[in-house]
Amino acid sequence: MKRYILTSIISCVFVLTYAQEKIILDTIYANDQKNVALFFPEPIRQGITGSDNFIFTYNRDKEQYFGLLQATPGKESNLLVINRNGAIFSYIVRYKEQLSKLNYFITASSSIGNEKPSSNLPIVGKEVNSVSKSDYYLRACNYLVQRKQSFKNLQKRYEDIELSIKNIVFDKEELYFVLQIKNTSTLDFDLNFLKISIQTKQKGKKKSLQRIYQKPLFIHNRPTKIAENETVRMVYVLPKFSLSNDRSVVIELKENNGERNLELKASHKYINNPN
Repeated sequence: MKRYILTSIISCVFVLTYAQEKIILDTIYANDQKNVALFFPEPIRQGITGSDNFIFTYNRDKEQYFGLLQATPGKESNLLVINRNGAIFSYIVRYKEQLSKLNYFITASSSIGNEKPSSNLPIVGKEVNSVSKSDYYLRACNYLVQRKQSFKNLQKRYEDIELSIKNIVFDKEELYFVLQIKNTSTLDFDLNFLKISIQTKQKGKKKSLQRIYQKPLFIHNRPTKIAENETVRMVYVLPKFSLSNDRSVVIELKENNGERNLELKASHKYINNPN
């Protein structure tokens, strides 16, 4: 029953907020000393910044997959990029004197939408084929990121970095893991990876642990950096699964060029009883 309720709620949200839905944007840092390169899944057709202290250059004559971002000191702004296939990408851009990342490889799943949607008022349901899976995942994830969570908060904290599971939702044939990273330290946290695995205890005298990585169907709002005193919420969409008593889910968070690494475990009872 829960999955049908969720589908109905998401359907209503899509209709009511399709034109004005709030999307939490990733932040890209740049300065006037180095070029920050952004590589997109499709050639760039158009790129626009919100203020003059940010410059995004790309080949306007011959469409290419990458563009270069530079910035001078000033207030934060935004960058809007449209690919050849109509996919829209939007980011917050900020000036930073020292850059820890110069290359961003943008995935198709990070698109916030398309300038030519398949329908003006998308309807969710098996009977409608015009809404693609990625569009459905995107809007469902936007809804889950913003809604009030009712799941028991599971969290792990180390060196002022907190990783938590805010919700696990079952809808249609997928599980949605709503995850949150909170950085209360005075240092930015550069994300190396965040992955979800199933851990199994091996039987026998010599007990060992085996982990099987679960490849997401869709990832929403995963950041490359969590700035100091910043909290970021994201969603991992996985094919549905259930666990026996000797299995659990492990979420691994690893810092790039750092040692603030965390592992958060969720037992079978949380996975088998999602919202």
